[in-house]
Amino acid sequence: MIHVQNFEKYFKKTVKQPGLMGSVKSLFRPQNEIVKAVDDITFHVDKGEILGFIGPNGAGKSTVIKMLTGILTPTGGSCIINGQDPRKNRKRYVKEIGVVFGQRTQLWWDLPLGETYTVLKEIYEIDDARYKKQMAFLDDVLELQSFIKTPVRTLSLGQRMRADIAASLLHSPKVLFLDEPTIGLDVVVKDNIRKAVTYINQEEGTTVILTTHDLDDISTLCKRIVMIDHGKKVYDGSLYDLKQKYGQMRELNFEAADTSALDRLDYTSAFADRGLEDGDLTVKTEGAMVTVDFNTDKISVEHMLNYTLGKTHVKDVNLKDADIEEIIRRLYKGEVKEETEETE
Repeated sequence: MIHVQNFEKYFKKTVKQPGLMGSVKSLFRPQNEIVKAVDDITFHVDKGEILGFIGPNGAGKSTVIKMLTGILTPTGGSCIINGQDPRKNRKRYVKEIGVVFGQRTQLWWDLPLGETYTVLKEIYEIDDARYKKQMAFLDDVLELQSFIKTPVRTLSLGQRMRADIAASLLHSPKVLFLDEPTIGLDVVVKDNIRKAVTYINQEEGTTVILTTHDLDDISTLCKRIVMIDHGKKVYDGSLYDLKQKYGQMRELNFEAADTSALDRLDYTSAFADRGLEDGDLTVKTEGAMVTVDFNTDKISVEHMLNYTLGKTHVKDVNLKDADIEEIIRRLYKGEVKEETEETE
């Protein structure tokens, strides 16, 4: 469905020297440098797949999405989506994709929501029967009826996001691009939008590319992620494999029976010979509650439990696997090294 090969995007940036003289020189003799926003990215997405496309701020996610939608032209590489090049035959291409860019709406601000959809119906040249069927489907999934007659400018953020998603799906696109669709929303609305995206994907077979900083979005919606940093792909694979390969961190939580015994616990000294690096071992204590995050590549679970239970009596103990947020944080910080092998 989506084939991206060796995508590159360079921007020209003016470099200003400091001070007033630097400003004058930049005005008459500007010095430019080339910034690589996207650097040789390749990935493929199957029909009906929901792909999580993630990375830190400034990683190049939105630039890639804009090239996929045809808003930006890549400096190098190629992209074919549903057999079409986004840069060519734009009118035909945009009829096959839907796009939601976070808090930037595509709705008409002063029109009632229903009239906005009527305008989009004419733009996408949707016939009456198809429009009626699709609106009934979207109303059922996204619950639009309660605010369909309300001017867009008076909608709450959650209502407007649901309305935007409906607008992007009105013409039954083959591919849906969601750029931060749950940003700023409360927990209940986020959950409703995730359920709606899942339902639309299953019922319509819509291929979805999702960019988000909300890791609950990823873990709920996506089985596979592509992660980029500084314009380069650093991971392409399943969430399960990511956890299996990089889930070395464990979290030990326990409640001490006697807080005075906590003075005997000195994890740093006890495991000083393990070659610990920053982030391999952290300890937090709040009253009788203690949380120990540790890297099982350096300290085994057996050794951690033996040391803890040998130094203090505990009322309760719990051991948790690393969550996806911790794994991705370590990848971003470069604490684990990923070979950028392509997965077909």
